[in-house]
Amino acid sequence: MSQILSQGAEAIIKLDDGLVYKERIVKGYRHPQLDSQMRKSRTNREKKVMQKAIELGINVPNLHEDKEVDKYTIVIDFIDGRRLRDVLLEDVNKTDYLVQVGEWLAKLHSQTIMHGDLTTSNVLVDKNGVAYLIDFGLSFFSTKIEDMAVDIHLLEQAIESTHYKHAKEFFESFLQGYSTFEQYDDVMTRLEEVRLRGRNKH
Repeated sequence: MSQILSQGAEAIIKLDDGLVYKERIVKGYRHPQLDSQMRKSRTNREKKVMQKAIELGINVPNLHEDKEVDKYTIVIDFIDGRRLRDVLLEDVNKTDYLVQVGEWLAKLHSQTIMHGDLTTSNVLVDKNGVAYLIDFGLSFFSTKIEDMAVDIHLLEQAIESTHYKHAKEFFESFLQGYSTFEQYDDVMTRLEEVRLRGRNKH
């Protein structure tokens, strides 16, 4: 008996027999052939990014390609845990997780992978205290420093809106981990420009 865990604009996520099935949903406003092509290519890209992350030693749920039902679905391990967002709301001293997230993003960026949706809700902490990076649905490949800075800015904004009382301290913990990235200084310089652009819009 499958259970729907969540349904977003891009995908429906179900739990069935201990595994998570993430299925990209049909977009009726797109031409059927184009829709099929886009869902297929995004599913393939997500799998490719997850495989690369595993190679880099980043904790992500294992892929089960033998269980796939179609070209628009990825099947992964179910991580029985809590979102890092909730862990930090309960205990503000758990900043080691943010250092780890910074190290992970440094590894991804070193391989030109952008997460695309990095928030404290897209990190799960299991019952043993092990953290996992999840939801690579918006991930993409890029060599641009601009894209790396935007990737970080998304997390910074998420921290500011969800953890505003400890935002500075939390973001600094993340940067402590991310500073292992070779092009750290270049990304930080560009991040300041991205922040200024954001402020000027308001």
